Formats: sequence, structure tokens, C-alpha cells
Amino acid sequence: MSTHARSTSSLLGRLAVSAGLATLLATAAGAATVPSDAAAAPARDELRICASTVEAPFSNKESTGFEDRIAVALAQAMGRKPVFVRNDKPGIYLVRDQLDKNNCDVVMGVDAGDERVLTSRPYYRTSYVLVTRADRNITASDWQDQQIKDQTRFAVRFYSPAETMLKRIGRFEDNAAYMYSLVNFVSRRNQWTQVPGDRLVTEVAGGEADVAIAFAPEVARYVKGSATPLRMTVISTDIDRPNDTPIPMHYDQSIGVRKTDAALLGEINAALEKAKPQIERILTDEGIPLLDPNT
Repeated sequence: MSTHARSTSSLLGRLAVSAGLATLLATAAGAATVPSDAAAAPARDELRICASTVEAPFSNKESTGFEDRIAVALAQAMGRKPVFVRNDKPGIYLVRDQLDKNNCDVVMGVDAGDERVLTSRPYYRTSYVLVTRADRNITASDWQDQQIKDQTRFAVRFYSPAETMLKRIGRFEDNAAYMYSLVNFVSRRNQWTQVPGDRLVTEVAGGEADVAIAFAPEVARYVKGSATPLRMTVISTDIDRPNDTPIPMHYDQSIGVRKTDAALLGEINAALEKAKPQIERILTDEGIPLLDPNT
């Protein structure tokens, strides 16, 4: 799901599934799903997973999002049945509208240390990336590099550090009309308006954009599945801010639970260690670049 700082103003394709994931996917297909307004009190042998139907590639109604599959692996390691409690809102609302209302018990893919919840130990670390066509030979990893500054058109998600990058390199105003064209000029005033990850990638693959800037999990699946060879480069440089801490480009991803659910968090931390091989296979197969902890 997508509650990460990449998707909020506060800085909060196809996947070819390997044979090693076949059993897990079969289990995911059989996982129970209930709408959030029908969620009942949890049984002790269930893990109620807060999820969205519209947050691909993280989560979807078919339970084939990569976070859905990780949630199934986690539930198996805990000896529980995965029960997806879904609504049709974007992932940024999962904590407020599902977890906090006790409709479900865990939120996948939150930033480690997210102040709204108790967070598990990280189960992966990844980054923002630059996506370009391979035939362009754009190899810079620093978003301030002249090779990036010289590009004309950038595809980015709203409310993300990518917008700040464009302002810093003097490309925001030049790209404003293009950015809004990616959402059919729908206003983002008083509503959640966002550019899907697959759209960012197809804009680059089709030559409409020179560079896409995104959080890697949002686009990795589509980069991997692109018929046009693409390059996905981990961004190496944070965004400095005067009199404030830099905006980081690398993030640890964790599982969130309510602040009153310390016992459940302990179970999750133990299960994450047990499920680590499965989780790493899912992430690697998704094409997400994985970084060492604390890099």
C-alpha cells in the first residue's frame, strides 16, 4: 500500500511470477476479503490486513499486489489466516479510515517510525529512482547532475519529493501543464489526485517524458515489464533544506499497527524473521532495488 512519505505533502505491467512464488500466490488467491464496512471483530487465528482495491502495484482487489503477497507470507509465518479488509480509497487513507476505526489490524508498507502507528522492524529498504529510456544513456544518479538538468520533460507524482527536485533545478514551471495533463487536468484542490505509477513509466517508454522520478516500488513492476528497454537508477543525493533536515531519498519500510497493539507487533517482528526468504523473493521478483539497512 502507499502510505509512505512519497505520497503526501508532509513527505509522509505485468509481473512475471517465478515458480518459487506459485504456492504463495495460490494462498493469496484463497485469502479472505471483506469490505471495510463489514469487518467483524478478529478471530485469534486471523490477521486482518488493511488494504485498498485501487493501490496497484502495492495492493488490489485480486490480492496480486506485492504488498498483498507479503502480507500473506507474514500471516503464514504467524500461523494465521490472511483476511484482507478492503475499501476503494487510495492507500493514504488506510490508517485514518481503517486501522484507527478498528476495521483491521495491520497496514503494510509504512515508513519505519511513522508517528501515527507502532512500526515493526523494517522488512526492506529502497529508494527514489530516476527512470529513463536505456537508449538515452542517462546514467546520472544525482538529481542535480547536469545530465538531468538538461532534460526537458519530467513525469512525477504529485505531493512527492520529485516536485521539490523540479523546483530546485528550475523545471517545475516548464512542466506544470504537462504534469496536469497526466491526470486529465483534474484539480488537486481539496481532493486526492495522483499520477499512477504505470503512467509515469509509459510516458518515458513512449518518449513523451525524458525522465520519470518516483519511489521505486511505485514503478518497478512496470519498468520490468516494459517492451521498451528502460533504466531505473537509484537516486544517491538527498534534498537539502535550509535550517531543516534533508529530505531523504532512501526509506525503510515497515508494518504499522495501532499504538495499543504492542503484543501483535511482537508477533509480527518474530514472523518477519521467519518469512524473510519469501519476502525477499517477492521484492526481487517485483524488480524493486533493495538497499542495505541504514545506507
